[in-house]
Amino acid sequence: MAGGTWVTQNKTRPGTYITFKARQQPFDSLGARGIVAFPAPLPWGDPAGVLVLDAAEYADKALDIIGFKADDPRIRHITAAVSHAQTVLLYRLGGSGAAKAKATEGALTATAKWGGTRGNDLQIVVQANIDNAAAFDVVTMLDGEDVDRQTVTKIEDLQPNAFIDWSGTGTLTPTAGVKLTGGADGTASGADFSAALSAFEAYQFNILGVPLTDSTSKQLAVAYVRRQREEEGKKIQAVLVGYPAANYEGIISLKNSIVTSDGLKVPPEMLLWEIAAMEAAANVNESLTYTAIPNAVDAYPRLTNSETIAALKNGELVITPLDGTAVIEQDINTLTKFTPDRSESFSKNRLMRVLDGLANDIKRIFDRFYIGKVSNNADGRALLKAEIVSYLLRLQGMGAIQNFDSQTDISVSPGVDAESVLVELSIQPVDSIEKIYMTVEVV
Repeated sequence: MAGGTWVTQNKTRPGTYITFKARQQPFDSLGARGIVAFPAPLPWGDPAGVLVLDAAEYADKALDIIGFKADDPRIRHITAAVSHAQTVLLYRLGGSGAAKAKATEGALTATAKWGGTRGNDLQIVVQANIDNAAAFDVVTMLDGEDVDRQTVTKIEDLQPNAFIDWSGTGTLTPTAGVKLTGGADGTASGADFSAALSAFEAYQFNILGVPLTDSTSKQLAVAYVRRQREEEGKKIQAVLVGYPAANYEGIISLKNSIVTSDGLKVPPEMLLWEIAAMEAAANVNESLTYTAIPNAVDAYPRLTNSETIAALKNGELVITPLDGTAVIEQDINTLTKFTPDRSESFSKNRLMRVLDGLANDIKRIFDRFYIGKVSNNADGRALLKAEIVSYLLRLQGMGAIQNFDSQTDISVSPGVDAESVLVELSIQPVDSIEKIYMTVEVV
């Protein structure tokens, strides 16, 4: 008896033909948020590509990847970003031109793994092994702490570690400690910044944080975000310092900063790391209006009431003191010149998270499950419509949109070309309560 699988009922031989397939499941999951990217000068790290800091592994891997322990105050801005974001992407500006620190003792040369001033904090110690008179302990130290220890009998047996590459041959020379010197940071250039933006295109992320103060970098960032949003279909936003002139829903402009509980007046370009991460991690049904910034006790500088109003009207994200904390006054972007296609609602970042999430997720669904796989006929379009409806109902269940009617608010019809589909959709995003007008009648 014959057997096998079948697609159409056209078999010749008698037999049993069985095909197994999974029941179609609606792809209604929302894309992950919480990924933020930063191009920034760093004193350590691989200059060849994007450095990935995963929040779950940050405490264990920060030292190897960026050269500092997670609790080091010198990287408190990076740690603050990781405390909010799921993933932090870094591109080291000026890394390719950084000089590596070196030290030579006898026939042994120790060269820092990466260029940069952080290499000058490295030290090597070579001492006789207490158990084997013919062997030596070679210790790599950073800030006076052991970060690697190897026991060898000759230089050739040394293995590279996360901080030092070894060279030389022959016998080791004991030393109580030799510091590496000559490490220098490279100079960041416009070409570096462009390379960073190009490198980030290979990654999915929600927010680009630009902790740079020069106008050229800001202009490049705005142009990059526009291209990503309007030509590449990647709905991202960027956070800049003092650039409300962008007048664009894709750009958030930070006005001022904070004072921390230990009295530090944080420059706005350093607070930007945390604000960008908070924006990246905010859910589609969440606004950051009046959200407190951790460890902040005051705004810096403080703005008067009239200055705050003027900054908000100018499209700037303002930090305001509130009961011994500092909060984001209003979660807005730089869009201030409104049109019929871009109403005032588009200046609210909560609404933009809904619209951007919708665009990104529908594109992801279509790319993964429909392009080249589903026929453009009534059944195929019905399947696509059901997929989108399922996704929108989930948004509505989360309180991200409201009043959606699957019968009247969406249509999926044939496009002009045989391979195209036209989706027409009407949605009503939900905003957060920000103002209360109360009338009290006294009798």
